[in-house]
Amino acid sequence: MTTPEKYLFTTANLLVGGTGLVYGWFRYFVTSDDLYAVVNHPAQPLWQHLHIWLAPVLVLAFGHFFYQHALLYWTAGVKEGRRSGLLMLGLAAPMILSGYFLQTAVDESWRQAWIIIHVATSLLWLAGVAVHLFTHYTSRRTVLEG
Repeated sequence: MTTPEKYLFTTANLLVGGTGLVYGWFRYFVTSDDLYAVVNHPAQPLWQHLHIWLAPVLVLAFGHFFYQHALLYWTAGVKEGRRSGLLMLGLAAPMILSGYFLQTAVDESWRQAWIIIHVATSLLWLAGVAVHLFTHYTSRRTVLEG
């Protein structure tokens, strides 16, 4: 995997994860003083839109890395990062699909279900990415020092 590809994956995760966390903070933890406010903070729609606009970059990066990284490492028998990588593989589809489904859900109960699935899988995804990157970084560092 090339250095630009690694930067693409890391940057896409930071941007999509970061905008999602900021949007979630505004959506669920900030309250407006105005009883008739549609949003909890004036910047909330901006962060939501940034999250939605940036998400396809992460989806494309995931597809690329699945082919260029996950399959190659799996067939080569590389053990480092396998558990966190498999966790990410298992979380990718529900995270991506729930993100799209919650935007189109009309029924409030379905919308709530998609939000719960999206938030849960996204937080687990971010944890998996952090563990995965740390695992690969430390294993490469050990090889270089050893």
